[in-house]
Amino acid sequence: MESEKVDECPLHGSGAHPEVLVGRRLQKVLAAWHRSGDEEPEDPLDVWLIDSQGSSTHVTTGSDWCLIVESSSPHEGYNMGGWGHVEVVPVGDRTPFAVYLGEDVLAVSEEFEPKTGRIALEITFASGRVRCRSWAGDLRLSE
Repeated sequence: MESEKVDECPLHGSGAHPEVLVGRRLQKVLAAWHRSGDEEPEDPLDVWLIDSQGSSTHVTTGSDWCLIVESSSPHEGYNMGGWGHVEVVPVGDRTPFAVYLGEDVLAVSEEFEPKTGRIALEITFASGRVRCRSWAGDLRLSE
């Protein structure tokens, strides 16, 4: 099945439209982290942006390396036996979003690839921005 639109993932569709975040205050950010042993994970598996209206925007990557943006609530952490566990917790200072808590989203922009769909999302605040992108199937967050 091939997507007809360049901005639509062939496997996951177009997902949510992140423009709904514009004008809303970033109240809380949760992230899912894969933990195995004593290793400190570098990047989260998922992030959930909770806005001033209580809506939750989930950002993660798909198996086809697209960047998924959808409206969904955070899930609970889970145990994967010998492969470690996934914990879902507030970000604290572990992602670039932490410094923007309490700020309004001023703008969003997206980047797309024809075969994959969305590959990046940039969220702009008055004091800076956060870039979410899919890189080799992993979620990468940067300022």
